[in-house]
Order: sequence, then structure tokens, then C-alpha cells
Amino acid sequence: MDDSNTPILVGCGQITQRQPDPAVALGPTDLTASAVRMAAENAGAGESLLKALDTIIVIRSFSDTSWRFKSPFGAPENAPKSIADRVGNTAAKRLIYTYPGGNMSQWCVNRLFEMVTAGTVDAALICGGEALATQRNAVKAKLELDWSEKASKLPEHWGIATRGWNDNEDLHRMAGAIFSYPLFENGIRHHLKRSIPEHMAAMGTLFARFSKIASNNPLADRRDGYSAEQISTVGPDNPYIGFPYTKLMNANAYIDQAAAIILTSVAKARELGIPKEQWVYLHGCADAHDHWFISDRHNYYSSPAMRIVAKEALEMAETDISGIGKFDLYSCFPSAVEIACKEMGIPEDDPRGLTVTGGLPYFGGPGNNYVTHAIAQMMDEVRKKPGSRGMITANGNYVTKQSVGIYSTEPLSKPFKPKDPAIYQKDIDADKGPEVVEIANGPSAIETYTVMHDRQGPSYAILFGRLADGRRFIANTPDDPTLLKNMVEQDFMGVKGKVANIDGKNIFEPT
Repeated sequence: MDDSNTPILVGCGQITQRQPDPAVALGPTDLTASAVRMAAENAGAGESLLKALDTIIVIRSFSDTSWRFKSPFGAPENAPKSIADRVGNTAAKRLIYTYPGGNMSQWCVNRLFEMVTAGTVDAALICGGEALATQRNAVKAKLELDWSEKASKLPEHWGIATRGWNDNEDLHRMAGAIFSYPLFENGIRHHLKRSIPEHMAAMGTLFARFSKIASNNPLADRRDGYSAEQISTVGPDNPYIGFPYTKLMNANAYIDQAAAIILTSVAKARELGIPKEQWVYLHGCADAHDHWFISDRHNYYSSPAMRIVAKEALEMAETDISGIGKFDLYSCFPSAVEIACKEMGIPEDDPRGLTVTGGLPYFGGPGNNYVTHAIAQMMDEVRKKPGSRGMITANGNYVTKQSVGIYSTEPLSKPFKPKDPAIYQKDIDADKGPEVVEIANGPSAIETYTVMHDRQGPSYAILFGRLADGRRFIANTPDDPTLLKNMVEQDFMGVKGKVANIDGKNIFEPT
């Protein structure tokens, strides 16, 4: 076949900044530009490749995503234009800033590869970066930094702007990843019929394998090589965040990391003299999402979207799971990995390993941009073993948005043409969970729960419950320190009680 319009990844760059002085450290835009220049050098084309970029995508920063990470120092009004200016690019016709989601790096690769195949893109950049460690250090030092940059024109946006929780979930304080993923974890534990100690040990064992990979990765932020016992044992340095997750089970957001990947058509790579040994092909990909709000899910231990995107990507790549040599499963919390393993049919102790970076708690969780790092690392892995295949899973929101990519140096045997995601998305959309009521009263039972912690200990509980007729509700519990302590020390899954709507909120009391 004529491979002129065949899309390929040609360059990758990653950087982890460990400068303790916030007055000297690079801000997020400069850090990202450094990774972009590294990616161009990695491709072997340097400045000529940077000047040839016709599309520049910047993955949305955490400071523009969550109130928890809002920067007091400002941000560029047009992040991709700021990157273009720093690397000397004036040719880019499309400057794109994504909406939030840990899936967006892979999602953008999938879209750009389609555009290269169609002949509408020749050379494109996907990049992103965070400097949350420097931001925190600067705030503590009471420095006045300025990361803002004016722009005459705002960027184009890709992705979905809709936030990941609804108003009723927000009312009950379920408004973010640290609140939602523990709800899935207790759902998984209950489904597996494990006690709390048994499941804590299992999570520790799972993530100790990730920590070991990070200990050998010079780019990883946490390289201590934590044991299963260290990860799962609660203590002053490893407190609960949202039960049952300890600090070492949470994505580590307070890091300074940036990554970039560059893709071109085969024709453009030849024109720029990029060596073939740097070319990496996308053999399979797919994108889907589960029901947007977790109130609407069938249960809290599975993901139809993850199952379907893995199946579709493998079929496109004309292989099965045994044909994959390396994995990087999105690992913001243990539940994300456990669900991916279950839906894809991978043992949690698979000898191939489940990460190439060390995962978000140990390598680092640079906001929405982690998967750019994972793809960059996987490019290096498949280059080291030509013909092997590596699979990336990318997860956005709360086990919601799922994207998969299968990479190899092996050339494609047919034109790049993924199935339209709408074909399989409609089946997911049509299969909704139980009816949800916003105002709940009456006898009921806990379906899943978490207890959020602050520096003093248990702070408040969030739970999903079922009324006697099977309808679902979200609720909190009374502000009772003894009850919250008991909910951490004892298994409250399935516990019966009574829910009442008090001053507009659902309050569940166990009996």
C-alpha cells in the first residue's frame, strides 16, 4: 500500500524537575517547552521538526481543572501559542487546548492519527506539564511569581467540557477523584467477598509492584520502592485520605513533570530525514465512556467501557491480550487498575507487568498529562524490542472516559482506520443502572461508601444506598465521630438503616 499518509509517532521527551528553590525552578510552560525540544531531538530532526508542526495540542493543566490545584500565579491565555512561541514555531494552523481528562493524551493521538491518514495533518505535537511542587513551595515561601501570559486569540478546545459529577453528587460532597474512587474500591472489595484487612493487603501487594518499577525509573518522583506493608499500613506518614486509600495509594499530583510526543505522516518523516528506527505505529485504538455520573452506574466494581475499548483495540490490531508484550494501565488509584485487569482478562500479578513508568502514585500524577508520559515511555520500550507490542490504557474522570492504544515499531499491514466509537458507545448508553432518587426517605441499605479524612482523622462519610424498592440514592451520615471511626474499622457494606432528607440533604443512619 502507499504509506505516504500513514501516521507514526517519531519523537518523545520527558522531564522531571527536582529544583527545590521555587525562585529558580521552571514554571509549567517553560518546563513543557523543554520536554517538547527533547521530543524533537529524540526524533533526530530537531529545529526542522519543530518548525514543521502544523498542529499543537496542550493537555489541560490541573490549575485549569480543579479548585484544589488553582494557581495563584496565573496561566497562559493560549497555552499552545505560548509553547509555539518558545520553540520557534510560526507554522501551526491549529492551536488546541484540551478539556479535562486523564484519557485525553491517548484520545488526541487517536484523533490525530485519523487526521494524518485523511491528509489534513502532516506534523503534530501533544504536550503538557505541571509544576505543582514548585507552586506549593512558592506559596509556602510567599513568593510572587507570574505565570500568566496574554494572548490575542484563544485556542481551539478538544474533548468534553461537562464536569464529572452532577449537582446532587456535589451536594453530598462527592466532587472529585479522591472522593469517588474509594467508593469503587469498597464496591470491589465487597464483590470479592474480602475483609478489610485482606483487601488492604491485596492493594498493597498490587501497588508494591508499581513502586518497584518506579524505584528503577530515574524520572519517577517517588523512588523508595515501598513494600506492600508500607503502602497498606496506616500511620502518621501514610494516613487515610478517603477510606480505604492511604496516601501511598493516591496519585501523587504535587510534582514538576512535563512530557511531549510528536507524530507525523510517513511522507513528512522521510522529508525531514527522521530515521525509521524512531518510527512507532499505532496498531489499535478505541474510545468510549461509561455513564457520565457514577450515580447511574450498574455497580461499583466494573466498567463496560473499559471492556469494550480493550476488545475493539485488540481486534483492530489483529491480536489478543497474549500478543501484548508490555502494559501501562492507568493507575490513579488501585480500583482503576483492578477494574482494568478484570475487564481485560489480565492477572494482577501478570509477569509482563502492569506499568512501564511506575504509575501515578510513584512515578508521578502530573494532572491530565500522565498518559503523555506513558506513551513516551512505551515508545522507548517498543523501540528497544522491535516488533513487540505495548498497550496503554487511559482513564478520565471516575472510571468514566476510557481510551486504549496499542503501539509497535512493526509497520501497518493496512491503512489506519479505527471503528467509529459511536457504533459501540450506543450499547453502553442504552444499558443504564438502577433508578436514582434525589430525595430519599425510608428503610435502606449501604451499597458502597467511603470515609474522608483530614489531619485530625475521619471527617465525613459519602455513601450510595438502596431503598427497599431497589432505587439508588447518595447520602452522608450524621457527623458522629464514633460512627465514622466504626465505618473505617468495621465493614459497613450492606449495613441496613434509615435514610431521611434533612434540610435538602440525604442523611443515612445505620440501625
